[in-house]
Amino acid sequence: MSYWFYFNFILFCLLLWKVASHFSFPLLKIHIIFGAIGFLFFLYNWTRNAVFSTIRQAKDRQIKIKLANLSRKAMPYHRWTGTLALVFILLHGIAVWNTFGFTWQNGKMMFGLLALLNLIAMVATGWLRLVKPSGKMRRLHLRLGILLFFLIGIHLLL
Repeated sequence: MSYWFYFNFILFCLLLWKVASHFSFPLLKIHIIFGAIGFLFFLYNWTRNAVFSTIRQAKDRQIKIKLANLSRKAMPYHRWTGTLALVFILLHGIAVWNTFGFTWQNGKMMFGLLALLNLIAMVATGWLRLVKPSGKMRRLHLRLGILLFFLIGIHLLL
């Protein structure tokens, strides 16, 4: 199994911990709900990276075939779940802005804004790959995903 599965699990547990330890739990604020839903859509898409890493590392051909078939079934929804992640994260950002306002001094807001800009670029490169596929665009999309993973992690930790 790929180490990305472990990283995804750790980030998912961090999300659960942050949501469950929020002062308004179990009656969560709307910005927390939107952020968690957007994160889950992102994590669903990002887990495909873990599946691809496992396919590359697996020795057994049957496991590779099973994982490739599983990934092929999820592929038609990949762009749409990424776009839904962007929609929910935009709703999260709007709700945060309406509730707390915006300040440049808040580290959580800055990393959230960086993650939002990164997610916009990632969704854009995902859709552009449909129009004009290239190796450069695929690598950029993957690197944006890795960067987004770490930006979300920092955003959750702050």
